Amino acid sequence: MAGRFGATIEIERPIVEVFAFLADGENDKTFSARVIEIAKTTDGPPGVGSVYASTVKDAGVKTQREFKLTEFEAPTRIRWTELSKNLVTAPEGGYDLVAEGDRTQLTFFNELQGHGLGVLFAGFALRSARGGADAFAEAIKAAVEAR
Repeated sequence: MAGRFGATIEIERPIVEVFAFLADGENDKTFSARVIEIAKTTDGPPGVGSVYASTVKDAGVKTQREFKLTEFEAPTRIRWTELSKNLVTAPEGGYDLVAEGDRTQLTFFNELQGHGLGVLFAGFALRSARGGADAFAEAIKAAVEAR
């Protein structure tokens, strides 16, 4: 089973600030309670090909995750794919940003897909993620605006 979740929110910061914050994947730990640690494992500034490795905790289970940036169009679009081989993965996710004066409209999404036994868990994970999508968007907003 595969499915998508996401949300849209307005952030009281200019698009270049929001993009710069989100482009640095190490900031994920400031707005995602599930991220225990995260680090960029490739050299250079964030961009297409950058890889981030993280330890996350979902439903009480710690897993290792690795994501690669696949699109990087400053200041409006970031896409990634999960490289790790877990029971449930995100084969595609992303941020879309639209400037609205000194504010930014942010839309985020992730696609979830189950593998092997993970097919049994993917529906639960998707329902949970959809239920928390608006709160996740609020957490991003709060983190960006606190900077």
